[in-house]
Amino acid sequence: MSRTTRTGVLAACVAAALTLAGCAGPGAGNAGSSTLNVATLTFPQSLDPAVAVGSALPFFQATYDTLVKRDPDGSFSPMLATEWKYNGDRTELALTLRKGVKFADGTAFDATAVKANMERFKKGGGANAKWLKDLDAVEVADPSHVTLKLKQANPAMLFYLSDAAGLMANPAKFAKADALKTTPDGTGPYRLVKGKTTIGTKWVYERNTGYWGERLPYEGLTISFFDNETAIVNGLKTGQVNAALLQTADQQVSIESDPRMKTVKQEFDFQGLLLFDRGGKLTPALKDPRVRRALNHAIDRETMLGTIRQNRGRATGQVFGPGTQGYDEKLDTYYSHDPAKAKSLLEEAGYAKGFTLKLPRVSAIVNDALASSLATDLKAVGVTLVWDELDGNSAIRKVFADRAYSGMVMNMGQSASDWVVTDELVTPGSFNMFGTTDPTVQKLIPLIQTGTGEQAKQAARELNTHLVKEGWFVPFYRMTYLHVSDGTVKITPQSGMAVPSVYNYAPAK
Repeated sequence: MSRTTRTGVLAACVAAALTLAGCAGPGAGNAGSSTLNVATLTFPQSLDPAVAVGSALPFFQATYDTLVKRDPDGSFSPMLATEWKYNGDRTELALTLRKGVKFADGTAFDATAVKANMERFKKGGGANAKWLKDLDAVEVADPSHVTLKLKQANPAMLFYLSDAAGLMANPAKFAKADALKTTPDGTGPYRLVKGKTTIGTKWVYERNTGYWGERLPYEGLTISFFDNETAIVNGLKTGQVNAALLQTADQQVSIESDPRMKTVKQEFDFQGLLLFDRGGKLTPALKDPRVRRALNHAIDRETMLGTIRQNRGRATGQVFGPGTQGYDEKLDTYYSHDPAKAKSLLEEAGYAKGFTLKLPRVSAIVNDALASSLATDLKAVGVTLVWDELDGNSAIRKVFADRAYSGMVMNMGQSASDWVVTDELVTPGSFNMFGTTDPTVQKLIPLIQTGTGEQAKQAARELNTHLVKEGWFVPFYRMTYLHVSDGTVKITPQSGMAVPSVYNYAPAK
């Protein structure tokens, strides 16, 4: 559903939207109890951090610490690493590690554990393994000091180490296949209680009494999987669930009418059409920027936002989010809904009679209302939209392995890091699968990657403006999500994640 960012990021996004199967039973802690029960629409296929994805990160945070902690505002603070420092050109990142920390079986956490985890994550084939593509070597100086040697500057490394790539598991479990899949072994604030856990339905954690860090306010944590938001809302209202994230507008409206509930809004994901085929390999028309601009002018973003999201969000024409330096509020409205201009641009490009655009449709991402709205808007300017209905497995295969489509409608998290946005959407990879580039992109990417201060900020701004004007993407709107508690819990949204970190819950005063 949300977040994921990444075959890589995109696969994670598709997978997250397609894990809605099964059902959750009761078993939630009552309001005000010492156990926090969080409801979710997504769950991990494995509790092995080598394949962790952002949308399921709380399952891992419960039992694994990261090297760096990402605070709610997006800043970084010590966790398993107490200090860090880049060298001058940011190709080396030296970490000082916390002493006296032990894994669940008593094995000491140290620099060799960091080396083993990071090498395993990079080679593990998980959706976020690409985050460590620049990692050349992990150099152990002594048990408390390790240096990450990078092939090139990567200013997002601290972000990655505060997310899936920084999760630290016990290397003693690596030799046995699938040992961590259902039995996590980390240094985190909780331990999984296997006897009370039903994988796929309910995960029950209890406090790690030997935890090295600050005690979280709840003795226990239960994460329950639900296959629809109506069930989650019912769970909140009946006290089966203490906290949840609601994405659909209808359910947000429903819960806001209940005075017992506490709610917090957060803008995180944008929804839009990610164009892959800007070179015109599959759809020749898309090679011309005038055609891509025409698609942007054809979309009636405000009507879509009002009809589909009940105005819970904000129309946008850019993929850089408000938390980045590259964000420019003016670019949100760069493309007006102007069918006449769209037709004119198509005519200038030699497509006065239009063309056919075939896109994959996964119903969990593109509902009927959205599918109909897009088809209607494009038809009005002469573009015939053909939906290819796919299930999860076929979508991942056909989009990634076969590269069978010119684009795909997706929900994408908007990171606060300019380099994360640039690396995932602009450099060659999952979302630029045909390797589109141009002289402006080639000039600006290194400045974002290696620059600092005003230079990096200006480069990000220029790149964002260039992408919008060239029509690299067709964003629709940023979506407002609603964090909801049953009134007993205070929830603090997390920068860089659609769902809060496990550290972001506390009893309501």
